[in-house]
Amino acid sequence: MKKTLLYSIALMFSISAAAQAGDAAAGKTKALACGGCHGMDGNSVVETFPKLAGQNEKYIINQLKAFKTSKGRSNDLMLGMSAALSEADMADIGAYFQQQKISSAAPNDASRLALGREIYNGGDVARGVPACKACHSPTGAGNAGTGYARVGGQYVGYTLAQLHAFKNGSRTTDDKSLMRDIVAKLSDAELEAVANYIASLK
Repeated sequence: MKKTLLYSIALMFSISAAAQAGDAAAGKTKALACGGCHGMDGNSVVETFPKLAGQNEKYIINQLKAFKTSKGRSNDLMLGMSAALSEADMADIGAYFQQQKISSAAPNDASRLALGREIYNGGDVARGVPACKACHSPTGAGNAGTGYARVGGQYVGYTLAQLHAFKNGSRTTDDKSLMRDIVAKLSDAELEAVANYIASLK
């Protein structure tokens, strides 16, 4: 009886996951409009636009929903781009970018890597700052199951802008204000160090 129940629960979750999975082939066509800013393969060439290559599908869906509803993220350009997208479109676009390979990035200031590495991997117990790798993985690959973002290899400028957005409250897409609570305890110099270390991750 117990095994049957566990199997049923597992099957329910697998069916649910399959139902949400996007079609990468369809997403390639739907993502054409994204290419102008983010690159046709998700590797943008401008630091203000994030790389989407290798980003997990769930995260992309969640961010597109936030832009579309202006709940948690406000950006006029992205509002316009996401306005006509259905949830299926978002899933397809997410599936396409998830399959792409992210290009290498480099820190803007190598002198900040040691501090960034320390915070990313160890946090600061005394201040109640958890290690970034706990959610975003030791390599910065994120967590596709929970929808935690892939951050490794992202541009320093973009990562830093998002950390500041969480800190000043203009971005609120974090679950239970997790990111806002963390960055509130870090100085601007520490945030810059973390952003530089993240860029170095592969």
